[in-house]
Amino acid sequence: MTQRILLMSSSRKDNLGYLEHASEQIHAVLRREKRKVAFVPYAGVTFSFDTYEGTVKPVFDNLGYELEAIHRNPDSRKAVEQADAIAVGGGNTFALLKRMYDAGIVDVIREKVKSGTPYIGWSAGSNVACPTIRTTNDMPIVQPPTLRALGLVPFQINPHFISGKPAGHNGESREERLAEFLEINMPEQVFALPEGSALLSDGVTGTVLGERGALHFVDTTTTVSIASNESFPLAQIKGPAVAEDWADFKK
Repeated sequence: MTQRILLMSSSRKDNLGYLEHASEQIHAVLRREKRKVAFVPYAGVTFSFDTYEGTVKPVFDNLGYELEAIHRNPDSRKAVEQADAIAVGGGNTFALLKRMYDAGIVDVIREKVKSGTPYIGWSAGSNVACPTIRTTNDMPIVQPPTLRALGLVPFQINPHFISGKPAGHNGESREERLAEFLEINMPEQVFALPEGSALLSDGVTGTVLGERGALHFVDTTTTVSIASNESFPLAQIKGPAVAEDWADFKK
């Protein structure tokens, strides 16, 4: 079954408005078809789910897609099961994953996307599409039952990637943080998305969208640039060893 997955680095690019840069990226996965989109607002922490929906819904309305946050339905699983597409917004990845497990929707989303239901994620919503959330930039403000996530793509993604560090900053750069991950977890690799970039996937092949391309961190000393509109086999980027039985994988 062909999958339809869009993983965006961010909800904003430069000084543009919310998802303003992403119209064509969203159309690339939803294909201007009539879709009822279930929005997962669980990454929002310092604002209400109602407020989050109020930010995202007008964007999708203007693009011609119906969107409703799943917290509107007393049965979150049912809201996801009945959706024609799924969108998972950014915020705190640890809060997002914990709330997804608490709501019992992790397996439901995974199976629906495997069956062809379009999935759109940005920032934290892209992090949870990976096998785990180990390459999020977020602070672990809560503890999910596991770091295992949806596994919609077979490798780790680092959204909001920015090279170097500002003057006067004495902490690690993003490259240094990813080098730590690569050193500990070799031979795993990382796919990094600068803000404005996205990965469009059919489950076998990925295509980089946006003007800034992407980076493939092969190991601690080797990084390969992937150009905008360039396609590549997902298997080209090494991910973790994943148990075939997701019940075992989540332990």
